[in-house]
Amino acid sequence: MNNPLDVRQLIDRQPIGRYQKWVVFLGFLIIALDGLDVAIIGFIAPQLKSDWNLGAQSLGPVLSAALIGLALGALVAGPLADRHGRKAVLLCSVLLFGSFTLASAFSPNLETLVTLRFLTGLGLGAAMPNASTLVSEYAPARSRSLLITLAFCGFSMGAAFGGFVSAWMIPNLGWRSVLAMGGALPLLVLPLLYWRLPESVTFLVSKGANRQRILDIVRRLAPGQVNADSTFVMPGKGLPAGGAIGTVLSPQYRFGTCMLWVGYVLALFLVYLFSGWLPTLVKEGGGFSVSEAAIVTACFQIGGPLGAVSVGWAMDRYPAQRVLVLTFLFSGAVIFAIGQVATDFAWLCVVASAVGFGLNGASVGMNALAAAFYPTQARATGASWMSGIGRIGAVLSAFAGAQMLALGWSFSQVFAALLLPAGLAALAVWLHGRQAARQLSVPGCTCGIPPAMPAGSAPAPAPSEIPRRYAAAGDIAAARRST
Repeated sequence: MNNPLDVRQLIDRQPIGRYQKWVVFLGFLIIALDGLDVAIIGFIAPQLKSDWNLGAQSLGPVLSAALIGLALGALVAGPLADRHGRKAVLLCSVLLFGSFTLASAFSPNLETLVTLRFLTGLGLGAAMPNASTLVSEYAPARSRSLLITLAFCGFSMGAAFGGFVSAWMIPNLGWRSVLAMGGALPLLVLPLLYWRLPESVTFLVSKGANRQRILDIVRRLAPGQVNADSTFVMPGKGLPAGGAIGTVLSPQYRFGTCMLWVGYVLALFLVYLFSGWLPTLVKEGGGFSVSEAAIVTACFQIGGPLGAVSVGWAMDRYPAQRVLVLTFLFSGAVIFAIGQVATDFAWLCVVASAVGFGLNGASVGMNALAAAFYPTQARATGASWMSGIGRIGAVLSAFAGAQMLALGWSFSQVFAALLLPAGLAALAVWLHGRQAARQLSVPGCTCGIPPAMPAGSAPAPAPSEIPRRYAAAGDIAAARRST
């Protein structure tokens, strides 16, 4: 028992292997199912409004019910995942949102549908932040943002799939068939996740789990790097008395946490306003059909994966906050532009894709930023709480869309007004970066940086090998760990 290995350093120095790619794929799959079930209500909203004779404001509770559940689910799931593991929480979340989405297809009235969408949201809220946390803990620091954003491409791909399928299913099979599909797919995938989704190896080490269980994972993760006598360590100080929640809200992390929350609230306000209300705005403001409105919204979702990958790639190479600030400013510009092409279907599709590129890239980048900001023992809580608090923006978007329609705002007025939240989100991310840099300049501040590596660790790289991209406190901690 004389070969201690730091698993975080082992992951960082290994090339990305098949096992890590499998984790990214399963994270992508979970997030794709999440994206499908989150966006699905927006696709059926115009037909639901017509079939049940609903006013614009009556759609608000339908669109916001799942979002309220999302917020509560994320707030609860993060601490549970930091205590009991990522895998158990993910399996329960997929079971919940699949079951309740399927049940929603049989809703007899508006009240029942609202209740079931709230329950669906509890499962949805637990899925996405914990999937991204699991991916981040198997990703080497040099590629963490890219791999997280690749997994998050699933959200846009799932939502885009829902848009194109809805364009055919709603006219031919009715809106209930879309909900039935959205519920059945997660339940069909659940057995695969149960048998093949691994637990986070860094979580297992930090919790002192069974050595053989850790050894089995590390052998697949880094073949030839361990033997029967290997033991595993995770350098770092213990958490404050408040545990994971105490870490997230501690003086060291508090301001950065608040700025992440503000930025994510505004990012999700914009993303969900487009996902939930764009079909209705295009149909009523542009005079297009339900199918055409679904296609425009699907184009918005299609731009998301390219934006997410591009932003993740850039965040691994340049200061993360600078990349996100520029992305939010770009988003504001194309949001304004979409209001100027209200009657041209082709241009609507093109500009909607650009909006999806910017907004989805920015929102996914925020998740990568959070995953790098917090230590392992509080990472699921930090990411999940940002996700949960961010749902406030998603809930507000449901009512904001209804209110703008009720006030009779024109297509261009709606999108001109959305320049404000895009600019404020850029400001919040900029302040987050300034605070992180100031915190690191304080003498004696470790910013969560663990002590020196134990004996048997890999040779230290030259300082020039440390990537320039580390900007958040957690990123710089990762950089210093590599030395």
